[in-house]
Amino acid sequence: MKPTVPRFLKNNLFTQGKKHLLLFLLLGTLAGCTSDNETKPIAAAQLLNVAYGNDPEQVYDIYLPEGRSSATKVMFLVHGGGWTSGDKEDMNYLVQILQISFPQYAIVNVEYRLATQSSPALPKQTDDIAAAVAHVESHYALAKNYGFLGASAGGHLSMLYAYQLDTQHRVKVVCNVVGPTDFNDPAYQENPAVQEYLPYITGGNNTPEYFTQASPVTHVNGQSPATIQFMGNADPLVPVTQGQRLKAQLDSFNVVNELNIYDAGHGDFSVADSRDVYAKLGVFLQTHL
Repeated sequence: MKPTVPRFLKNNLFTQGKKHLLLFLLLGTLAGCTSDNETKPIAAAQLLNVAYGNDPEQVYDIYLPEGRSSATKVMFLVHGGGWTSGDKEDMNYLVQILQISFPQYAIVNVEYRLATQSSPALPKQTDDIAAAVAHVESHYALAKNYGFLGASAGGHLSMLYAYQLDTQHRVKVVCNVVGPTDFNDPAYQENPAVQEYLPYITGGNNTPEYFTQASPVTHVNGQSPATIQFMGNADPLVPVTQGQRLKAQLDSFNVVNELNIYDAGHGDFSVADSRDVYAKLGVFLQTHL
């Protein structure tokens, strides 16, 4: 039996983003957006449920911008859901915001195989992300210059891919929104809510060594991508110590990073805080991607 997804995971910035979308669009686009009025010879394209593997869950949606070229950067979105639930549709509203704010980017919204106790999250979910990236690289003539944005479990997977598996350092920016960074953090590991999910991450291999390898913080080095984090100081699932531990590790390697903490729970940011998230994200992407 899969763990029940807490109510706050279903009522946060990511699953309820459509409610705020019109507000953000009326308030203006993300900071640093550029416009291009030149006529483009290549039309925009939207390809849904592109298969990158044999499993029905191994699909992605790709949004190709008008006038794309080998210089077109790519933004990957990775949904949350406690590794056991959720799907790429949860991130669709972010696709709309990014298309308006950064129309020059290609956007890839990734679906991955969900975890069960007999088929845990790792390494299959990071393998899926790697396979999706490889498929994009082999099928579209775009720049090998990537940003990743992940929410909750998707933040964990995005960081783990970027810090550990991206050996060619093509990921330039990672945005982690309320995602865990260090499974050896007692404040995280001893949380009763987390205990419900651990079998689906580890498959029962609950050793310090396994937690170390499964933690993004372990794989940070001097070549890690610029990282921006958004956390809530009342998060019942991912405590702020998670963001603080990652920031300390990134700082120790002089990796550009930001940690933004709000009076919020697990992503249930207020409208004002959500606006601030998008503004800071826009500046960070414009500067580092």
